[in-house]
Amino acid sequence: MRPLAFLLAGIAALATVPAGAQTVAITGGRVVIGDGSPPIDGGTVLLRNGRVVAAGANVAVPADAERVDASGRWVTAGVVAGFSRIGIVEVDAVDPSNDAAANTSPFNAALDVVPAVNPQASTIAINRAAGVTRAVVSPATGRSIFAGQGALIDLGGDMDAVTRPRLFQYIELGEGGAATAGGSRPAAHAMLRNALREAREEAAGRRGDNPQLTRADALALLPVVNGSQLLLVHVERASDILNVLSLRRDFPNLRLVLVGATEGWRVARDIAAARVPVIANALNDLPASFEQLAATQSNIGRMVAAGVNVSIGMLNDDEARQVRLSTQYAGNLVAITRVPGHTGLSWDQAFAAISSGPAEALGLGGEIGSLRPGRRGDVVIWDGDPLELATAVEAVWIDGVRQSLENRQTRLRDRYRQPQEGSLPHAYSPRTPTQ
Repeated sequence: MRPLAFLLAGIAALATVPAGAQTVAITGGRVVIGDGSPPIDGGTVLLRNGRVVAAGANVAVPADAERVDASGRWVTAGVVAGFSRIGIVEVDAVDPSNDAAANTSPFNAALDVVPAVNPQASTIAINRAAGVTRAVVSPATGRSIFAGQGALIDLGGDMDAVTRPRLFQYIELGEGGAATAGGSRPAAHAMLRNALREAREEAAGRRGDNPQLTRADALALLPVVNGSQLLLVHVERASDILNVLSLRRDFPNLRLVLVGATEGWRVARDIAAARVPVIANALNDLPASFEQLAATQSNIGRMVAAGVNVSIGMLNDDEARQVRLSTQYAGNLVAITRVPGHTGLSWDQAFAAISSGPAEALGLGGEIGSLRPGRRGDVVIWDGDPLELATAVEAVWIDGVRQSLENRQTRLRDRYRQPQEGSLPHAYSPRTPTQ
């Protein structure tokens, strides 16, 4: 390489290093890679320039590394929220703070969630303090089955939150899609197939005189048709799942990911044969709707046993605020293995379902979700088993930068832990001992 080219390459490499990133060696902990492999006792995680250099036993620690002693602690890959709306909603019922859905917009597929992401939303810091380092953020549908384009974000304490914009297109089929498309499942599928055909025709410059989509929406769907953008499809009923899988007959380049899939266990072999990942709610066990009549907590376990790549998401489950519950849900899937007649996950599988699982489903397994070399330096130190309710987070790194664990909840805790008289007057008349 010529000297100038070498210099420019070095400058470009430095530009990709997160501000504040340095060489860090987290030593002596019980290391969980996050890829489904068992924990490694007395392991070391080495971070340099925001990336994982090595993780496991017998890792050499360079002299310039900042050492963090994690003896007696668990050290894991950061939790990845497989489906959420964190950072785009503060208060559901207050429209100015809720950017999830555009109910009166002339656009649908062309909508991009990125301008709505607020890195300073109170929920970001709260969930970061619970070990969540990345989140899949999806818009919600308005007046169409197409919600728009979702993104992957990090939960770091800076203003640069978006890891991967326009990562996927999200659509509703099943009962929700039927209601939006005109009242039936056939109407929703006709809308979907027509939209994909219009996108293909737009690319060829031969769309008709009476298109159903705006040009912006048609262009936004073109990456879905040619397979360069994922299509996340919310379906719950077994027959709806099979109808989604059949879309590839007419659109062979579709890269599908199923979201929800409460009845996925019924057609798990078909999903596995199609090699379509699933992002599922962990604990759907009641027939909350007609499309969830076969709900069971064994759903994820049965699909995994059939060979399906399943990870945990939180669709319609307070997903704008409580993605930190992912660890609890994963732990429950471990616990039900002890219940006669139920199928759950091993501990290693359960942690992978909230780390490398979502990353692999979205085609980002080489970038996030585990402590394999080269992945982003997202690391969490816990004071115990991360899937146990009593466990607390002690430290978090995102892109190799140690993060603050302070948030609104910790500030309120500290403020009122020992209330003191202040300079402000009482809002009431305090009682005296004689009263």
